[in-house]
Amino acid sequence: MKKKNADHISLRDLSIVPLTRAETLPSSWYSNPGFHLTDTEYVFSKTWQYVGHVSQVAKPGDYILGTVASNPVLLIRGKDGVLRGFFNVCRHRGGPLAIEEQGSCSILQCKYHGWTYLLDGSLRGTPKFDRTELFDKKDFGLLPIRIELWEGLIFANLSRKPDALTSVMQGIPERIKPHSLAGKNFFRRVAYDVNCNWKAYVDNYLEGYHLPFVHPELCNLLDYQKYVTETYESYSLQYSPFTGKDNVYTAGDGEAYYYFVFPNFMMNILPGRLQTNLVLPLAQNKCRVIFDYYYDDATSASALKRIQDDLDYSDKVQQEDIEICELVQRGLESIAYDKGRFSPEMEEGVYHFQSLLKKAYKRNLNSRRTRKA
Repeated sequence: MKKKNADHISLRDLSIVPLTRAETLPSSWYSNPGFHLTDTEYVFSKTWQYVGHVSQVAKPGDYILGTVASNPVLLIRGKDGVLRGFFNVCRHRGGPLAIEEQGSCSILQCKYHGWTYLLDGSLRGTPKFDRTELFDKKDFGLLPIRIELWEGLIFANLSRKPDALTSVMQGIPERIKPHSLAGKNFFRRVAYDVNCNWKAYVDNYLEGYHLPFVHPELCNLLDYQKYVTETYESYSLQYSPFTGKDNVYTAGDGEAYYYFVFPNFMMNILPGRLQTNLVLPLAQNKCRVIFDYYYDDATSASALKRIQDDLDYSDKVQQEDIEICELVQRGLESIAYDKGRFSPEMEEGVYHFQSLLKKAYKRNLNSRRTRKA
């Protein structure tokens, strides 16, 4: 198949029409290798990307690793107490400064040739460089990246002038009251590799249309008849009260908030619990979905029992999603499919996401063409 990138996107495919008349994205946007590069450059390098929780970098020297627009990044607490973000890339020949996903150190040392950096990113040691001419350590400090905190969650952004994270998330804390995210305790990270394009996974997350067919047990938890979708500038919300039946989260009463923040971050909020989902593209037909689990109580014996039930239940739902998403990817790659249509009643969230993606493509495509002119 001929590779395509943003230069080959049809203007017709970028048009946004009302939901009742709209078509879904072209199948090539899910299957063509060129769009993996387009998504990296035009979407992920321009948006806030979730990395972890502030509790994971509480003390000086604590660090966590992440991936932003296919780039390895490192967040570390300096000896001065300041949390900083850097590319996890040595300025010598690109080696990694840290390999473990989370840890603590007093100094950063490249795992390739031993260059050392202070926790503020300044270069300190360069073994066997005494004879190198016109070399100044001040010119080879670690490259910083922008980071911001929101409700205890840490995000990074590679763009030069990103929108404030608080404006992206505006309205969420107020909408979910009396639930609060800031006091949640990080418990565990679980990751899955899925053989589908990242957009196919996001599409699946954004609608309850498939629940009776893929997740029938979820219909015992969520009141399917009262399932609603709300859309905002940068995110959407799927909301449902519980059915009233006893479940792993509460004795009947309660509600579920499923937030999607463009382009690839989700927050599943239930009583006493927050689950974040981060969808990382790996190739045009593969993504990694990272789940972080947070709880109000993550230590008592009764809480640990509920947490294990939650982990087991969530894994079952995820396995069902993996199976259907991988089958959908096969369909998207077939010669039988190009575009479909939306159910206005059930797929408003999918339409909203796909419209935001088109806007991102168009905005960056126009900027690129302006620079060329």
